[in-house]
Amino acid sequence: MNKERSDSLKDGRRSSKNGNSKLTVIILIVFIVMITGAGLGFLTASIHTMPSLKDEIRPAASSQIYDVNGKLINTVHSVENRVPVSINKIPKNLQNAFVAAEDARFYQHIGIDPRGILRAVWSNITDRGVSEGGSTITQQLAKNALLSQERTLKRKIQEAILALQIERQYSKNEILELYLNQIYFGQGAYGVQSASIVYFNKNVEDLTLAECAMLAGIPKSPNYYSPFNNLKAATERQATVLDQMVKYEFINSSTAIQAKNAKLRLAIRSSQTDTTNQTASYFIDYVTQYLIDRYGADAVYKDGLKVYTTLDLDMQEAAEEAMKKLPNIRTDSNGLQQPQGALVAIDPRTGYIKAMVGGRGNDQFNRAVLAERQPGSAFKPFVYLAALEGGMTPSSMIEDSKISFGNWSPMNYDEKFHGSVSLRTALEQSLNVPTVKIANQTGVDKPLYYAQQMGISTLVLQGSINDRNLAMSLGGLTRGVTPLEIASAYGVLANQGVHVDPITVIKVIDRNGKTLEQVTPKEKAVVNERSAYVLTDMLRGVINNGTGSAANIGRPAAGKTGTTNDYKDAWFVGFTPDLVASVWIGYDSGEYLNGITGGTLPATIWKSFMQKALAKIPSRDFIRPNGVVIEPNPTPVLTEQPADGKQPANPLTPDGKNSKTPNQQDDDSRPVDKTLPPPPVKSDKNTAPPPPPKKTTETDKKNNP
Repeated sequence: MNKERSDSLKDGRRSSKNGNSKLTVIILIVFIVMITGAGLGFLTASIHTMPSLKDEIRPAASSQIYDVNGKLINTVHSVENRVPVSINKIPKNLQNAFVAAEDARFYQHIGIDPRGILRAVWSNITDRGVSEGGSTITQQLAKNALLSQERTLKRKIQEAILALQIERQYSKNEILELYLNQIYFGQGAYGVQSASIVYFNKNVEDLTLAECAMLAGIPKSPNYYSPFNNLKAATERQATVLDQMVKYEFINSSTAIQAKNAKLRLAIRSSQTDTTNQTASYFIDYVTQYLIDRYGADAVYKDGLKVYTTLDLDMQEAAEEAMKKLPNIRTDSNGLQQPQGALVAIDPRTGYIKAMVGGRGNDQFNRAVLAERQPGSAFKPFVYLAALEGGMTPSSMIEDSKISFGNWSPMNYDEKFHGSVSLRTALEQSLNVPTVKIANQTGVDKPLYYAQQMGISTLVLQGSINDRNLAMSLGGLTRGVTPLEIASAYGVLANQGVHVDPITVIKVIDRNGKTLEQVTPKEKAVVNERSAYVLTDMLRGVINNGTGSAANIGRPAAGKTGTTNDYKDAWFVGFTPDLVASVWIGYDSGEYLNGITGGTLPATIWKSFMQKALAKIPSRDFIRPNGVVIEPNPTPVLTEQPADGKQPANPLTPDGKNSKTPNQQDDDSRPVDKTLPPPPVKSDKNTAPPPPPKKTTETDKKNNP
């Protein structure tokens, strides 16, 4: 009887389990059917709304660019410089260069390349970078010729299906010919023939291997890799293309080396690019290229975008008027007046670029964004910030006396020593020796850390030649800084320790009224607000009592002069609570400025600009945080060490990598080599680093910098 009852219970449990299993299977099947149905429905909708290969291209509509107040700045007209050529006239080297750089399996795949997609995904996952993208040449042709540039799953599906159709309808040579005649190379040039004329003033069939590799590298980012705009970046990209050609056995390594060393003769730009009399020409070009990189050339020149930017036309006009103070010493071989200059102004609270002058003349090299120049003493505030964050005050004393580090003995401009001086005095008078001693006390990594966190991305932090030495305290850097980034960094002080990424575009709307992009400021607290205020007060002394007296605008303002000891670069970077601006002057070829120093013409230009730019903005003082009092001398000091004063809030991600936002300068494509760790606590002992290499250092004149 007990056995029968036990068997009955077992049968009941088995029946219950079987019932549950069947129910689970049924639910799973229903779920799969639903997902499959939804996917097929989405796929069907994508196919039905997909353009035909025979579709007519919509009539082109000009895009319009507006300033921050809604005033029309410029209309970007649809003017295509395109001269189609047959594949027989396109050199095999140029064909191979594009295949190697863009789609190594072009001749093997059927329009889409699963292996290429997986390779691109793996490269992204492993953070190795992507030398070849996941999209095939056929997919790129489909996208550029027939589809919008929106980044959606629907568009990617349509792109893949169209690519399959194109492969069935055309031969590989026909596809490559269509592609090479379709792509955009910047400077208004569409297709390889027009690009050959624009960049080298020769027909495409006459291009050398070096020229082919250069052209093949441009479409990845027509602004950044244009040899007219950025020859250094274009040359690096050319080398990458040649390396890809070697990798896929289109050429051998010795041929690649010869091509890398070949001297390129670029064409002289025609007068049609003259932007001398065009308001905000460098800013417009900067925004246009940003839009092309993001949405494609066809979207910009044909789709009638409405682009709302951060520029303030009144401030821009003030900037252009102020830059007219530059002297005309000579005209160079490119027809440009020298010396050159740049001015960029940013609202430190929003990151909005309010004015930008990237040079003078008819070139398109935007010095405000692309020129990496030695900052001289304009880099010193990062040293003094490290000192303040480490517990020193403006009243802390330091000996201005002879000191040597190996075979290097830093000197002040007047070649004199001034005995015991305060940090405030050393910064106001731009004394070199005390600054080097401070950097030696804090350790060289601390100033570099704060510079990096405040927005300087050009620091070199590893390798045999790098910035981790005492020369950096005087502005002797491996690469230098750009006017845009140093203005943004100073903006942290104006914004109470908060860095806001510089932005140019607020909103983009397509011809149908759809918002494609709505940008919001990206903020990050990087410096304790009390330290930012104290350093700001010290920099006010630079204008009121020190080397920057020529920049006095009659309202609360702070700033710093900068002059390299070889007189090749002169700077003034300054700010009010509402606006930060940097001014740089120098020769493109690196000649001597013959007496122009940071405290003379750059300070005068800065003053002229700021007075007009701020004319309608009420004067206000910098906000003094709680915990800061003014000494009788007067010198602001912290009443207590802030609990988090040694490092900014959340400066690094847990894995030690830089926690920068996606909207930071990744479209410039110039990554920092390494992110420094947070500064050590004050009690850490600092040891003197090895002697710095002989390199450009900074010496501001004491009374006439």
